[in-house]
Amino acid sequence: MRTSTGHRDRGRRTATAVAMATVLALTGAACGDDGSGDTGNEGSGKGEITFWDNNGGPRTAIWKEIIKDFEAANKDIKVKYVPIPITDVQSKYDTAIAGGGLPDVGGVGTAYLSGIVAQNALEPVGARIKDSALNGKLVESMVEGVRTAGGRGDEMYSVPTSANNGTLWYRTDLFKAAGLEAPKTWDAFYTAAEKLTDAEKNAFGYTIRGGAGSVAQALDAIYGQSGITTFWNGDKTTVNDPKNVAALEKYVGLYKKTTPEADVNNDFAKMVAQWDSGTIGMLSHNLGSYQDHVKALGEEKFAGIPNPTGPGGTRVQVSNPVDGLGLFKASENKAAAWKFIEFAASHESNSKWNEAAGAIPANTDAAKDSWINESEPTKLGAQSLTDGSTKIVQLPYYLPDWNSITKADNEPEFQKVLLGKSTPKAFLDKVAGELNEAQAEWKQQNK
Repeated sequence: MRTSTGHRDRGRRTATAVAMATVLALTGAACGDDGSGDTGNEGSGKGEITFWDNNGGPRTAIWKEIIKDFEAANKDIKVKYVPIPITDVQSKYDTAIAGGGLPDVGGVGTAYLSGIVAQNALEPVGARIKDSALNGKLVESMVEGVRTAGGRGDEMYSVPTSANNGTLWYRTDLFKAAGLEAPKTWDAFYTAAEKLTDAEKNAFGYTIRGGAGSVAQALDAIYGQSGITTFWNGDKTTVNDPKNVAALEKYVGLYKKTTPEADVNNDFAKMVAQWDSGTIGMLSHNLGSYQDHVKALGEEKFAGIPNPTGPGGTRVQVSNPVDGLGLFKASENKAAAWKFIEFAASHESNSKWNEAAGAIPANTDAAKDSWINESEPTKLGAQSLTDGSTKIVQLPYYLPDWNSITKADNEPEFQKVLLGKSTPKAFLDKVAGELNEAQAEWKQQNK
């Protein structure tokens, strides 16, 4: 039974999207183009393959270096490199699935992996991994993230290459001046947020994300505090578990008390800029903003750690999107394409790529390389994902409505909570209701 007009609309959107994907798949098969109906071929393992970089521009230089290395080691294979802006990549894939022109290999993030899998455009890679040098060499939490995001049981539809771990950045100079230890526990976090706040001097203990991306950050904060380690309890989400409600009540209680009032509208760019240029004690973001902090503050005035630990010393974080490489089903030279994926995900290449990108390697040998230790936040982030000390709550990126539920539909609702116009319980109950409905619809469609 639908509980709101919004739910009915989302149900119609989901049904329409699935129907369209089916039509496009059938059309591709009938036309014999590169769409989801084409199963491609293994090919000779030689010749030219096309690679789409899903973050073309920022990562172009390092990809060209890896491609040069690959071609030197595989003289009978050439790689055509195509940089795709990260803002366009999902639509580019959808267009190519519908009308042809898919690459042999493409960068695929877990945030949109399920949509490509649903259109039957990606080749399963689990068996290929088992028969390759990558077997047993991929960080398990990233493997699980990719597997879950694909939405088809235990099968994998991309080879994980990197993750960008959530990080609590803190100003070491301000902490030292206030006689505070690093905020390694949630109790220490709240103590520091209060002690570092002096609103009359425009000094605040924390900056909270109230604009775009706010729901994802709030989920990380509440699961981190509650200690709940699973997103689903049967077919119902744990989002509105009483422990999570209590955690959100405490978290949003920081707004305007120990945070700037402007935070209600701040996305990550504004939040990061505000932290870099002011006297705010702590910021929750990810490793991607490290270089921004270095430029603004220098390396001596800040540090970063993964989520604080809760009671009993357990650290819980929600899954961050995992980047990876997909082998497209329409490829006419899958053997050569797989050689490139295997090379790019190998120890040396994966280490080189992640060092340049400032991300955490998916290759377990690369995650032990010396450069990881040169940046304490990256070192701690890598350890948290590889040594078993962190429990990862896998978010259901496989749900077609995941992005709409956690972004457009409910970011304005989170702002209402910050402004006191709604309650944390009402907010989490709304989100949970929509997620439960989306899960039920997804299960029905995937029987």
